[in-house]
Amino acid sequence: MFVGLWLNDYEGRLFADAAKTDFYMTTGSGRYSASGRLSYQFGWQGPSLTVDTACSSSLVAVHLAVQSLRSGECSLAIAAGANVILQPHITIAYSQSRMMALDGRCKFGDAAADGYVRSDGAASIVLKRLSDAVRDGDPVRAVILGSAVNNDGRGTTLTTPSQSGQEQMLRLAYIDAG
Repeated sequence: MFVGLWLNDYEGRLFADAAKTDFYMTTGSGRYSASGRLSYQFGWQGPSLTVDTACSSSLVAVHLAVQSLRSGECSLAIAAGANVILQPHITIAYSQSRMMALDGRCKFGDAAADGYVRSDGAASIVLKRLSDAVRDGDPVRAVILGSAVNNDGRGTTLTTPSQSGQEQMLRLAYIDAG
């Protein structure tokens, strides 16, 4: 179980009233426990981790799941990601620093991209080695040929990706994909 999460707005709201805090809230409301709670609920064994790499958390979860399948740590992996925006603080700060897309539209990878777009959502995917999926008669919706993870290093600002770092990561993913 590989879960990508960034913010913990839910936990902040849950603990807003200290008088209502109980043991189960403390063991299950944080980002750290998301993967473990799912593994526990379904009785899954094997790798179970939650990653926080900000905007890339879900993609890094997929990368780690692929690596785990390749290494033989597991024969089936679930990669998931979720985000819920319950507090305005980050949106306000990003707006003040002119990081938000003016039209509120995401243009990832587009030369016309002009900022960040925040949103709520949750998704999960089930991953298997292709040979196992074919053997088991599973429907194959896509094949991940390669992936890579890196840090861009120093860019123009802390929040702006460096072109050379992005290029290096793409090269590594292409090499991994053959």
